[in-house]
Order: sequence, then C-alpha cells, then structure tokens
Amino acid sequence: MSIIGRFIDQLLPTGRITLIQPDGSRETHGGGDGSRSVTVRLHDKRVLFDIVRNPRLKIGEAYMDGRISIEHGGILDLLEMVVGANRFEAGGHKGKLKKGKLSKLKKLLRRNDAAKSRKNVAHHYDLDDRLYDLFLDADRQYSCAYFTDPANSLEQAQRDKKAHIAAKLWLKPGQRVLDIGCGWGGMALYLNKVADVDVLGVTLSTEQLAVARRRAEEAGVADRVKFELIDYRSLDGRFDRIVSVGMFEHVGAAHFHEFFAKCRELLADDGVMLLHTIGKYGNSSGPDPFTDKWIFPGYHLPSLSELNAASQDVRLIVTDIETLRVHYAYTLRHWLKNCKEKRAEIVALYDERFFRMWEFYLAAGIVAFDNGAMNNFQVQYVRDRHALPLIRDYMFEAERRYRELT
Repeated sequence: MSIIGRFIDQLLPTGRITLIQPDGSRETHGGGDGSRSVTVRLHDKRVLFDIVRNPRLKIGEAYMDGRISIEHGGILDLLEMVVGANRFEAGGHKGKLKKGKLSKLKKLLRRNDAAKSRKNVAHHYDLDDRLYDLFLDADRQYSCAYFTDPANSLEQAQRDKKAHIAAKLWLKPGQRVLDIGCGWGGMALYLNKVADVDVLGVTLSTEQLAVARRRAEEAGVADRVKFELIDYRSLDGRFDRIVSVGMFEHVGAAHFHEFFAKCRELLADDGVMLLHTIGKYGNSSGPDPFTDKWIFPGYHLPSLSELNAASQDVRLIVTDIETLRVHYAYTLRHWLKNCKEKRAEIVALYDERFFRMWEFYLAAGIVAFDNGAMNNFQVQYVRDRHALPLIRDYMFEAERRYRELT
C-alpha cells in the first residue's frame, strides 16, 4: 500500500474514499463498511502529495483550481467524512493545543492597523454587490442565524437572531446605539424599528455603506439611523448601547485589548454592550490557512478565555454568556444550498473557480461548526454591575415582544 493510502486509512476509520488516478486507475482507502463514501478524481499526478504536505490549505486550493473533482458525493460529503472522523469532542484538535508560546507570538505579530483592516474588509465585503443577494436572506444578514426550530427558514432564523440580540441590549426609546461593523444596515434598522432608538452604524466597506445609507433613506429614518465609513478606533462620544455582530473576528488577537478599551471608552456609565462573534472551543490556534488566504485575510477566532482576558483588563463586566453551538452550521447549510441553486448566476458574475472557492468555504464552515472547534459566542458587557435588572427575565419578555413586531 502507498504512503498516501496508509495516510487515508488512518484518517478515515469510518469512511471510504475511492481515488481515480489521472490514468483512470482506481483505488479505495478508508475503514468502515462503505456505507459512507465519496469518489474523487485526481487531475494531475502531484495533487495528492501537495494535499498531504499541507492539507488545510491545499485541499481547498486543489478543489478551487479543478485539480480534484468529486464524482460521487460532493465536497461537503468529503469534508464531513474527514472532520467527522476527527471530532473536537473526541480529541481531533488536541495537536493544536500544543503550540504554546510560538502560537501566541504569531497571533501578536498579526497586526491589523486601520489601513490593513480597510484592505482586509474590502477583500471580502466589496465583492460584486449582487453576489450576496444570491445566497443571503432578504435583509442580508451575513452572520449566524438563530434557529428556535431547525426546520425554520433562513428568513425566520435571521429575524429571530435580531430579536435575540436586541433583547439582550435592554433597549429604551431614544437611546443612542453604536453598531460596530454594521454590514448592510439590517441590524441598525431593526433596532430603530422595534425599540425606537437612534443608531450609528460604522463599517470599513464602501459597498456596504452605500447600501445601508440607501436603505435608511428608503425607510424614511435616515435622520435617526446613520452610517459612516470609519474605523471604530476613530470614534468619539458616548453611547447608551453598543452592539457588534460578526465584526470581532476581523479585529485580530493583537488588538483585542485595544478593542475592549475603546468600547469601554465609548460606552455610557450605565451602558450595555452585546458582542456576537465566531469563536473556538478550547484554546484558539492560528487561522485556517485557506480562509486566511482566500476569504478573510487577517482574521482570528477567539477562545472564551481570550475574550475574558481582554475585557477584564479594562474592567468591562461580563453579565451574560451564551454559546450558540451549531446554529451557524444550520445557517451555512442554507447559504450553501442557495449558492448551488444560483450556481449559473454566480459563475456569470465571476467564474467556475470563484464558485468552487465559495462552495469550499461554505462547506468547510459547516463541518467546522458541526464537528470542529468553531462556535458562536454572544457576550453581554456593562461598565456598572447595576446597569441591568437583577434577573434575566427582561431578555425573554423583550424577545417575545420583538418577534411579535416583526
């Protein structure tokens, strides 16, 4: 048996992969009874060696570049077999926990100053505006939805996500709210609609800014829901509430303390902040190489201990923590389904290579949330321990009310 074959057998105790070599010959590897299997065609002789040398980067690039194709099953099936056989709960990520001081040093050296942050954001969010309409919900919520029932539609789950977050802010009419990383404006507009608050949304994406401002004008609330192209670090003033959804992933580990220090400076003495971010179980290692290179350059997914260490240093008090374990896996499955249904339109906007890159990105995200180390954290912070009601019932009451309004 080849070295490659032994590698696959060790990697897949419960699945099987049939490889079709460039010359047409076939070989099957992996354990189990074959009830779960995929067939992968190799289009050049070196591709397997490249993948084995650097699997976290090269399997995605090989699929994107058409060096491998899936003939039985799909790329999601292949990734589910590989990651599902090495689940986080079963110790599949224990090797990453031994990187120690070198890993910590690398995280600190990955700095995102204002100029680099702007460039990183543009890389992903300033793509053709039509792309996001093809796979997101109508409100363009590009973050983890909240599934009160796995059978819910994407539209319903994203509405429920907004209500879930809004309820944790304990909003009151007339308050001033800051939305850090406002996207296309959906959350800011929602908060104004359900809670009668004034919102300033900030983004580093020119495309998102234009859409958000247009939506506020169309809704007739541009005087109360405003959007600016500005780095949060350049803001002044105080806000009653701060919300940040899906932005903290792009801050970078070297800037965690800076982020929380600025948020504390911007937050009113009796203010409340809600942070919604992708995170990691256990210790957080460096970024996924494929995602960092092709999708979100400069990102870092925090562990809960990293969040707590950075926020406690500036005396932001944690008042509530929720871990959304698999909600993003459900969200990504909807996005992947939408992309597949709109494949022709996406290829027309870009090309087949871009589509395969996007497909791999979404499929890899699904398996990371289903079986890997990724999850979502929602963490509530205050400056003053008396800023919130004594018990959490206010959240449930507000969430029910907001759902009825939308």
